[in-house]
Amino acid sequence: MSEASEDHLSFRARLPGFLRRMEPAVLTAFGCILLLLFLGSLYSSNFLSPDYLLQQMKVASFLGVVAAGMMVVILLGHIDLSVPWVMTMGAMMACAVAGFGEAGPVIAIPAGVFCGASFGLLNGVGVAYLRIPSMIVTLATNVVAQGLMVVYTGGFSPQDSASPAMRWLATGAIIPGLPNAILVWIAISAAMIFLFTRTSYGRAVYGIGNSERAAYLSGVDTRRVVMIAFAISGALSAFGGVLLAGYASKAAQAMGDAYLLPAIAAVVLGGTSILGGRGSYLGTVAGVVLITLLQSILSVMQMPEAGRQIVYGAVIIVMLLLYGRAPPDR
Repeated sequence: MSEASEDHLSFRARLPGFLRRMEPAVLTAFGCILLLLFLGSLYSSNFLSPDYLLQQMKVASFLGVVAAGMMVVILLGHIDLSVPWVMTMGAMMACAVAGFGEAGPVIAIPAGVFCGASFGLLNGVGVAYLRIPSMIVTLATNVVAQGLMVVYTGGFSPQDSASPAMRWLATGAIIPGLPNAILVWIAISAAMIFLFTRTSYGRAVYGIGNSERAAYLSGVDTRRVVMIAFAISGALSAFGGVLLAGYASKAAQAMGDAYLLPAIAAVVLGGTSILGGRGSYLGTVAGVVLITLLQSILSVMQMPEAGRQIVYGAVIIVMLLLYGRAPPDR
C-alpha cells in the first residue's frame, strides 16, 4: 500500500463515524457546498441570510424532484433525455385540465403526473422490451412530446393558468416560514431513501446497474424493473413541471429545457456512477443544493445561459473522470 493511501485511510479513521460511512463523492459535494457559501458571502453580504438560503432551498426543490427520478434511471446505467418536454407537457396538461369545470382543479395535478408517467412508461417499454438504447428512445419521446405540445398550443404560450392547489404546493406555506415546495421535496426524498434502502425493488436497481445479466440469472425481472424506473422518472419530471407551473402561475413553452443538464449534473456530482450500480440519494441531495448555489452565484455574476451550460457540461466531465469510469474487473 502506498504512503498516500495510508495517509488517506488514517485521515478517514480520525473522522466521526457518520462521516466515515459517507462516500468520498458525497463528502466532496458537501465540502464544495461550504466553499460556495463562503465564496458567495464574500461576493454579497446577503448570501448567508436565512431568507436568501430558504429561497435557494425552495428553488432547489424543483430540481430535486426531477433529479430524484433521474437518479433511478442513472443507477440502472441508462439516461433519460426526455425530461425537458415531459416537464413541459406535465405542466401544460395540468394547467389545461384545471380549466375543465369543477372537477378540473381537483384532478389537474394527477392528470399532469399521469401524462409524465405514461411517457416514462413508453420509454421503459422501448428500453426494456424493445432493447432500444435509452439515449435514443428518450430523445425520440422528448421530440414527440415537444411536437404534441406545439400542436396543442399552436406554438404560442398557453393561456391556461395553474390551479389553486398547484400554486399552493409551489408557493404556499402550511408551516409558517417553511415553503411547501421544500416539504414536498423532503417527502419525495424520504420516499426515495426508503425505496433504495428498504425495498427489494431498490436492491434490484443497484443489482441491474452492476450487472444486468447477473441480476437476471438471480431471478430479478429486469425488464419490469427498468420499465418502472423510467415511469418513475417520467412521473417525477412531470410533477416537477407541475410545481414549476404553480410557482410561475402558468406553463410556458420549453420551460423544462433548463433542467436536463442540471439534473444529470446533480446526480453525477453526488457520486452516482453514470455507468450505474453505485450511488446514494444523500449525494443527489448534496448535488442539487450544490448546483442551485452554483446557479445563484453565476446569476449574481450575470453569466449568460450559454456560459452556465458550459459550466454544467464541464462539471459532468470532471465528475465522470473522477467517479464515472468502470473498474478494471467490470
